[in-house]
Amino acid sequence: MTWRATVLTLFPEMFPGPLGLSLAGRAMETGLWSLDAQNIRDHATGKHRNVDDAPFGGGAGMVMRADVLDAALAACDDGRPVVVLTPRGRPLTQKAVADLAKGPGVILLCGRFEGIDQRVIEARELAEISIGDYILSGGETAALVLLDACVRLLPGVMGAADSGVEESFSTGLLEYPHYTRPAEWFGRPVPEVLLSGNHAAIAAWRMQAAKSITQERRPDLWAAYLASTHSQNA
Repeated sequence: MTWRATVLTLFPEMFPGPLGLSLAGRAMETGLWSLDAQNIRDHATGKHRNVDDAPFGGGAGMVMRADVLDAALAACDDGRPVVVLTPRGRPLTQKAVADLAKGPGVILLCGRFEGIDQRVIEARELAEISIGDYILSGGETAALVLLDACVRLLPGVMGAADSGVEESFSTGLLEYPHYTRPAEWFGRPVPEVLLSGNHAAIAAWRMQAAKSITQERRPDLWAAYLASTHSQNA
């Protein structure tokens, strides 16, 4: 079954963009997934086909209209999860990506201007997702990130089925460092254990490296990992 992505945007020409290349592009060509970018403005009415208006209560910028967005969503609503990309949404996690990749696909709503009328979010119970604690010009870049993360997990996309097993976040830890030839580069040797052929020792080194990096760089992930480990052993 083809995994289907629909993107509602004011700039459909931004898609597929980088998703038309490399792994995602090849997977699209072979029918493992499809992408349909639809212009929100096609659902606007009136002489000027306005998709936004001034915010009630005053303030800078414009707000995307609930009636226009609702019409755009209604035109593609087929039971797939609907996500609106917004900086106030729940953080995008590897678990959320994996859950979406297991389903039939996703509908992504890309906001612009100051934001989206809250009423359409509530009426359609849209899931709000953020890709990080920063502000973008619109949801399109975030949509590309989310889709890339999902598509690479679809069966048949990555060459090796276990390529994603030990990646960052898949086990609750950041990934261990990687090395390849040459064995020594500008006086920097590869850790000796990786050349030993001792698979148990290599696995132990990698686990310890992952723990050390996570503890140093992401104390939030480290705390969650410790809590999860403790609950499993309780």
